[in-house]
Amino acid sequence: MTKKIISTENAPAAIGPYSQAVEVNNQLFISGQIPINPETGELVGDDLKKQTVQSLENLKAVLEAAGYSLQDVVKCELFISDMDNFNQINQIYAEYFTKDAPARACVEVSRLPKDVKVEIAAVAVK
Repeated sequence: MTKKIISTENAPAAIGPYSQAVEVNNQLFISGQIPINPETGELVGDDLKKQTVQSLENLKAVLEAAGYSLQDVVKCELFISDMDNFNQINQIYAEYFTKDAPARACVEVSRLPKDVKVEIAAVAVK
């Protein structure tokens, strides 16, 4: 097994002891992406839409850094702070995964890092 650590400045740096992504045997395991602007290191604000878009953009940046695309994603995990936001998050999510959507889990959690409203993790395969 060859394990390759993926890191890009186009997504937020890890805020703990983990990698942005790890590639093993043509599989990419992407850590949860939260709505931090990678250029400023700051949260994009409290707006749910902006947070969802930034989290997905960060996910996309990590994919691209490893030579993958959104079409390679086979599984996503969404962690959201309020299930009442499910429909609004789905609308934005559907703009990124427009064809052959990946398998997915969506779970309401009591709290997320930096008190964000959404965190998205993924697995991609080539």
